[in-house]
Amino acid sequence: MVDKIEKALSYSFKNHSLLEEALTHPSISKQRCDKISFFNYERFEFLGDAVLGLVIAELLINKYPEEKEGSLAKRLAGLVRGEALACVARKLNIGEFIKMTQGEEVMGGRDNSSNIENTLEAIIGAIYIDSGLEGARDFIGRHWIELIDNMKEPPKDPKTELQEWSQGRGLPIPEYKVIKQTGPSHDPYFEISVKVEGVEEVTADGHSKKKAEKNAAKKLLKIIKEEDSGK
Repeated sequence: MVDKIEKALSYSFKNHSLLEEALTHPSISKQRCDKISFFNYERFEFLGDAVLGLVIAELLINKYPEEKEGSLAKRLAGLVRGEALACVARKLNIGEFIKMTQGEEVMGGRDNSSNIENTLEAIIGAIYIDSGLEGARDFIGRHWIELIDNMKEPPKDPKTELQEWSQGRGLPIPEYKVIKQTGPSHDPYFEISVKVEGVEEVTADGHSKKKAEKNAAKKLLKIIKEEDSGK
């Protein structure tokens, strides 16, 4: 399996134990219940998240030398958010290589967006430890170049866009509320509602509060735009 994942990543590890840890889902370590129960991708995910942000920021600074900080920040947010990670992870078929319990797999764990996003960040963290910033920069540059080139304009976060729409009409800012939280502690799932005065309340879900709020804002914006176009 090592050869197959390294071929998919276009990267060969010097220390294969780093790759093994990056591919280990928390369900495996929790099942062990021993002193090595921390052996899963969470620590490398933490590191990979920081490395990804740094490298993408550097790439954007070089690509857009005349763009202001605000626009660069919007591009950065769009390129490191879950949707971008999931896009890259699915192209690399990351889900196929994650080590997880049978129960997690039966629940659709191999195509779970949260799992593949976290694993990809962990792999980036592992590459950084294995070969430093240059190795991580090369990996991220190769696999994010298409997303960067396709981003013609800085994206606008749905929550920001909804808030600007509300304030532009003299309305209170959107109100978000957690309706329900389900799933295990290592992979929670949230249902969240968003309400804007004068517009119907909608709900949406996601594997984090932030994602659920974004999905709810996006859903409400779609309704607003459809209503505006029909006037």
